[in-house]
Amino acid sequence: MHRRDVLTTGALGLFGLSLPQLLAYRSAIAGEAATKSFGRAKSCIFLFMWGGPAHQDTWDLKPNAPREVRGEFQPISTVVPGIQIGEHFPLLSQRANRLAIIRSMTHGDVNHTTSTHFLLTGQPPPPTDDLSRDWPSMGSVLSKLGRGRPPLPPFVQMRPKLPGDVPRFVEQSHGQFAGWLGDEFGPMTIDANPHDADYRVGAFERIDGVDAGRLLRREAMLQQLESSEKRARVGTPSQVMASHYQRAFELLNSPVAQEAFDLSKEPPEMRERYGRNPHGQSVLQARRLIERGVSLVTVFWPNDGIKNVSVYWDTHSRNFIDLRERLMPVADRAFSTLLDDLSERGLLDETLVIWSGEFGRTPRIGQRNSDAGAGADGRDHWPNCFTSVLAGGGICGGQVHGASDRFAAYPAADPVAPVDLTATVYHLLGVPAELALRDAAGRPLVICPGEPIVSLFS
Repeated sequence: MHRRDVLTTGALGLFGLSLPQLLAYRSAIAGEAATKSFGRAKSCIFLFMWGGPAHQDTWDLKPNAPREVRGEFQPISTVVPGIQIGEHFPLLSQRANRLAIIRSMTHGDVNHTTSTHFLLTGQPPPPTDDLSRDWPSMGSVLSKLGRGRPPLPPFVQMRPKLPGDVPRFVEQSHGQFAGWLGDEFGPMTIDANPHDADYRVGAFERIDGVDAGRLLRREAMLQQLESSEKRARVGTPSQVMASHYQRAFELLNSPVAQEAFDLSKEPPEMRERYGRNPHGQSVLQARRLIERGVSLVTVFWPNDGIKNVSVYWDTHSRNFIDLRERLMPVADRAFSTLLDDLSERGLLDETLVIWSGEFGRTPRIGQRNSDAGAGADGRDHWPNCFTSVLAGGGICGGQVHGASDRFAAYPAADPVAPVDLTATVYHLLGVPAELALRDAAGRPLVICPGEPIVSLFS
């Protein structure tokens, strides 16, 4: 109970409404919101800020804290009275009425490659480096449930490979794939850079000299070979490979699929709005994909290849320089344009957008909390409290959920574990709370035992 609830209870007592009656009324309202919001979202775009954004410099500033905590940036007011965010998010400040800002996210993993598992699956990472033993990502669960609209795959991840990439981020981060659910339900991963002038999703384009007729003959021949092998047991490597072949043939033969990856179809001014950079164009590509039936697109923040700067959002040094010059402006432009673009197309109400990293950063500048540490102008890893942001798809915007303490170090109100954030996403996407899927050993596992955050629902 908040103080305002106690005051409300006292006032309502004058009209004969007791505290139990008030609580019952609130419970009924919450139940109604949960019922109306279930399955509101048809698709989801997850903007994943690899590296861990400094929450106290972006979404949850502490202007009254000591300088070594509050840092260099100032909060700015938004269009929602009482809500302030970082000064280098000016565009998002004008769209705060669409945002639900969760300032009390928390878990206990300080490692990049394993903490991603919490945010992408909702579950703690398994005690192994074997990605095949991960819990399935949210996109893989949707793929298993048959979501999406062919010929495009139900689950796509944008992961442009650029000079200076750190392999442990790109290749070893847990939770990206289907895990124990099986490779058949893994994502289509796009490693090409959509900002390149010659951007092509090459694995799904025909080889020169192979026309449609020749491709169909190859497909028929492959089907005959597979039939003669009589490999029909579902889940075998050959069966999984056959499903990948089938998907590839469908993509190659589909004008819809080919057009979905052709960013030249977008007006130049739209491409400018998203930002002429790898992240902005990846977000634009994500919008084109969900518009054509893809259920979930994860857009991983790309390394921009600039030498001698912090990679991704991993600002162990140059925290304020990099946030001000190369991180926040790009994120501000792409996220705000995505919200506007989806709204203009009538898609925002049915498209859930998530903005989050795997954790936050230390309360004090220069504080050490992992093996990496931090320089005099940086912040180290900090999973104890950070911010995630939701919009669209059944989310009630213009609100802040939870709160951090005065140093942005720990949740002070309404802590949110990743499993509850994931449960919220599944709820909005219409995935039943009791859903259990079988692992490779045939054991039924409840896919997400968390509780949806009902107060976020519109």
